[in-house]
Amino acid sequence: MPELTGVGVGRGTASGPVLRMAEPLGEPDQTPLQGDAADAKARVGEALAFVAADLGTRGAAAGGDAQAVLEAQALMAQDPSILDDVHAQIDSGTNPERAVFTAFKSFQDILSGMGGYMGERAADLGDVGQRIIAHLRGVNAPGVPESATPFILVARDLAPADTALLDLDKVLALITRDGGPTSHTAILARSKGITAIVGVTEAEKLGDGDVVIVDSAAGVVVTDPTAEQIADAEQKRAERLAAASAPLTPGALADGTKVPLLANLGSPKDAAAAVALGAEGVGLFRTEFLFLDAPYAPDVASQKASYVALLKEFPGKKVVVRALDAGADKPLPFLTDSGEENPALGRRGLRALRAHEQILRDQLTALAEADAETDADLWVMAPMVADVEETEYFVDLARELGIKTAGVMAEVPSLALMADQVLGVADFVSIGTNDLTQYTMAADRMLGTVASYQDPWHPAVLRLVAQLGEAGARASKGVGICGEAASDPLLAVVLVGLGATTLSMTPAALADVRAELSTHTLDEAKAMAQAAVAAPSAAAARAAAVSSVSTS
Repeated sequence: MPELTGVGVGRGTASGPVLRMAEPLGEPDQTPLQGDAADAKARVGEALAFVAADLGTRGAAAGGDAQAVLEAQALMAQDPSILDDVHAQIDSGTNPERAVFTAFKSFQDILSGMGGYMGERAADLGDVGQRIIAHLRGVNAPGVPESATPFILVARDLAPADTALLDLDKVLALITRDGGPTSHTAILARSKGITAIVGVTEAEKLGDGDVVIVDSAAGVVVTDPTAEQIADAEQKRAERLAAASAPLTPGALADGTKVPLLANLGSPKDAAAAVALGAEGVGLFRTEFLFLDAPYAPDVASQKASYVALLKEFPGKKVVVRALDAGADKPLPFLTDSGEENPALGRRGLRALRAHEQILRDQLTALAEADAETDADLWVMAPMVADVEETEYFVDLARELGIKTAGVMAEVPSLALMADQVLGVADFVSIGTNDLTQYTMAADRMLGTVASYQDPWHPAVLRLVAQLGEAGARASKGVGICGEAASDPLLAVVLVGLGATTLSMTPAALADVRAELSTHTLDEAKAMAQAAVAAPSAAAARAAAVSSVSTS
């Protein structure tokens, strides 16, 4: 068992002893209810309230992406449908622990069967159920083990509540058996800069005390390493830490070619931290936080206040705001259709906004008014755009309402295939590599069973990026990357070689990407890109890019 493989998160390297996470609580027995049903319901209600409050507290402490994830879990703990099911079972004579277990498992099975984003959330729901049962039993919920010395954590999967609050002085790296590149574990590990490899199917072979090396850049766990391998891993770790603490400089290739490095943000309160990590602006500002969990769309004034707060953090710098991207994994009762069999292919993004144009008009108006009161360079783009007609619709409406720079996201392959026409209308294009990969490979990006297809290194995806890059160069217009692919330092170089003019990513990835770009010239980036595009598979594309570097 010299090496185990999985999906690497980031570029970190770590070595150390393994410490396994405890297995989940055992299934509650089916002993009939003892005592009064009303008392049992009260106990369950108290347990649900405790868990919801605890998750909320953990979220507030973690902040950023983790806060949104944990707040969503807190809502799960208070779901009235689940509580009704628990009460019905208690009324029929089931003990409280068993009632909670059965109710949560039933909803988990439903979510798993739905697949996609909802399927990925089944694990989060299971964690909530475990926490409630633990509280009813009066024991600690399964969580990260305690240790006096640093260790590498190995788990079947890691709940968002645990990932968000990992002690990075103790947890050197994370290895999980389950999960894909878009699971909450991977997303939170990336946003916190945790060295991690997910989807390591043979992770159960690792035992407490086993010394391993975790190389997230290669997606490899080296078991039983030699002293020389450990020394090399520690050297890589030290070099990465030194690069992260080096003085901040603008993104650029080794030959001086500028590649602005921007941040993906989901709230104005995340802006200051992004700037501190070297963000040169914002390449993707997600506006969904203003609309989610709201019974109706916010008015112009409330939206404007949030946009002003964001833009004031970036005077003179580029800020790309995405119009509301609802649908698929983000349904809204006042905007999206309910009951779609496959919402990822349904009325989402611009499609939904066109059906409710006043919502789009209000958002663009709020953005234009915020732009007029601040000094940032505001760019606004539409999500889920399929062709030139949709591009013209959005750009014309945006300009009518006072937006100076209007563009579209390239997430649908049809848009990439019509890139020349699209860039004849739009001021810029931003490539959402998560969805572009999903639609190119016909693989739901939130479904773990097809995670191996959800790889932006696939040459089919890279060829579409190349078409967009070439069209942008001909039109002298920007083509940015704002998907997770930009967080992969080596792939970031390849994307620049394909014609990307800016890269936007989770702020924690900025240092690694900046360091990697500085080691390659534009000619080398183009050579790496050509080698990757010519490869037959995602794995072969990565290998070809690496080989191109070593032979150049």
